[in-house]
Amino acid sequence: MTVLTALAAPARHEDDASPRPLPWRRMAWVTWRQHRTALTAMAALLGALTVYMWITGLQLHHAYAAAIACHPAGSIACTDLIDTFNGMGGFLSDGTVLQAVPALIGVFIGAPLLAREFEAGTTRYAWTQGFGRARWALAKLVLLAVAVTAAAGAISVLFSWYYQPYFPAGNPALAIAKDVPFEASPFAPGLFDLRGVSFAAWTLAAFAIGSLAGILIRRVVPAIVVALTVYAGLAIAVGGFLRRHYVAPVVTSKLTVPGSAWIITQQWRTSGGRPASPAALNRVLQGTQFPGKGGVPQSLSAWQDLVRHGYTQWTTYQPASRFWTFQWIEGGWLLALSVLLIGVTVWLVGRRAV
Repeated sequence: MTVLTALAAPARHEDDASPRPLPWRRMAWVTWRQHRTALTAMAALLGALTVYMWITGLQLHHAYAAAIACHPAGSIACTDLIDTFNGMGGFLSDGTVLQAVPALIGVFIGAPLLAREFEAGTTRYAWTQGFGRARWALAKLVLLAVAVTAAAGAISVLFSWYYQPYFPAGNPALAIAKDVPFEASPFAPGLFDLRGVSFAAWTLAAFAIGSLAGILIRRVVPAIVVALTVYAGLAIAVGGFLRRHYVAPVVTSKLTVPGSAWIITQQWRTSGGRPASPAALNRVLQGTQFPGKGGVPQSLSAWQDLVRHGYTQWTTYQPASRFWTFQWIEGGWLLALSVLLIGVTVWLVGRRAV
């Protein structure tokens, strides 16, 4: 009896033992298998943009270097080189195409991530495979979030290099592009959120918004619509209002404001400090050679006339030197928002019924 008992004890212990949880690497493999089509499409899109940006960027930098090195600057040959540079850049020069990348990742990778499984009912099977609801959601979200954020960060670095000729760093001799201001501002709309850490942060935020919409709605198409709407609204609110308030702007009455600065407001005021009406400014400008339009002087003499009549122009702006300060502020709160949204998504997966 003692021998039989000793032999039977291990078998009884094995029967009572709970199954070991599945390793994380298995969940990574499952995540890749489930979403390989969307990830492959994203890689193909970003890869095509990368190749195009690299080839065009090399040509752009070479044309820029040739135009700068040409002497004398006013010769026909130098003018032709400048015209060649001005005609380059293609559809990426204004950043419009890259602006859509975070939104596409949010609606086509983030939104369907959980919504498709809930819509198809496959969650009932997934949660019985020894991985658990929270680990299942966390594995999917974290793995894909890291992938899309890293890809966006690489694209951002490449775009910063690509666009470098349009930022002449305050050297007037380098400002040769006709379609770009005297000194292109790093805060220019459509460019600020494509450089630095901002582009990767916006991509992560779009993914997190899409994922949360998917768990809340549990239908792929409605989740895509909601995610796109929320992301677009957030981007418009930040670019149009919130970003300019990250740091208190500089206010000056000087007429010379750096060309690379982000001009927020410009307003003429009377000697008493009250805003000047366009009609009053036009009355002063009527006697100048270039009177201006709507009270905005178009020549130095017009500016001087307004100053002699007691008017002062006050300019509110953000200097270009604050670019990285703004980048880290925006990237920081977007990262915090993304972590919060992903945390809420994981919590909802563990709390909500199938």
